[in-house]
Formats: sequence, C-alpha cells, structure tokens
Amino acid sequence: MKELLDQYARYNVWAHKKLLELINTLNIEQQHQEVASSFNSLYKTVFHVWGAETVWWRRLNKENSFIAGDPFNGSMINLSAGLEQLDAQCMNWVLGSDENGLKEKIAYNNSKGEKFDQPINKLLLQLFNHNTYHNGQIVTMLRQLEVEKIPQTDFITWTREQL
Repeated sequence: MKELLDQYARYNVWAHKKLLELINTLNIEQQHQEVASSFNSLYKTVFHVWGAETVWWRRLNKENSFIAGDPFNGSMINLSAGLEQLDAQCMNWVLGSDENGLKEKIAYNNSKGEKFDQPINKLLLQLFNHNTYHNGQIVTMLRQLEVEKIPQTDFITWTREQL
C-alpha cells in the first residue's frame, strides 16, 4: 500500500501540473466560461478540487476542515499555485509516512456532521481518486472550450515517463 500511495501522490502532482499549466495559458474568460459539468467552469472545478483536497489534508492533520469563501478571489494563477503547494505538501507527507502509519485510523466528521473512523490509507485513496475523477472532467471541459492540445494525464502515461 505504501508504494502505491507514493506513486499516486507523485502522479497527482504531475497530472495537476500538466492541466494547470494548460489552463493558465487560457484567457480569464475561458477559465471562467460556463460549460456543462459538475462545476460549471474550469475555475470552479479546480477550486472544488483544491477545497476537497484541503478538507482531507486538514482531516489528516486533525485540524478544522471548514473552508469559508474563496481566498484566491477568482485568480486562476493564485488558485493553481495554492493547489500545487497543497499537492506538494500531501505528496511529501505520504512519502514521509510508513506502512504502519498509513494503516492508522483517524476520526473525523464529514460535511453533514456524521462521524467516521477510517484508516489513513483509505482517505488518501479517496483524495487521489477524487482528483483523478475531476481531472477527467477538466479534460472534457477543455474540449468543450475547443482547446486542441490537451496533455495526456493517464496514470499509465506518468508511469512510462518514470522509466
């Protein structure tokens, strides 16, 4: 499990970097343009990813997970920097963890106030899989915005680059 989570943490950083680099070449109107998706703009989708990752990060660190407002004020550049910084923190935390630490259970409340007690490795798998899910949505949104050169962000692509 440790090896898999190390790989997912590194992959997560890599995939976000590729997508954010492309998104930041788009103009502000494209970044905020409404398109059909769970969150109806690139900005709102990336903000959701940052928010969800922040909540899981805070839970892992036994901190208050509440987020109020948008600390990036609609700036994709600042949001991208915030997500990349958070990705790096999560990756370094995972890389510095050991197998036994990843099996440790932590208690937390979800957004509805329901209590859960789960192993850290399951929470990390949720975080990384959630990010991958929304990365796919971002690709679809980029296609709707008629962006032509969208980077490959599949896990297998990342593994091939590691050889």
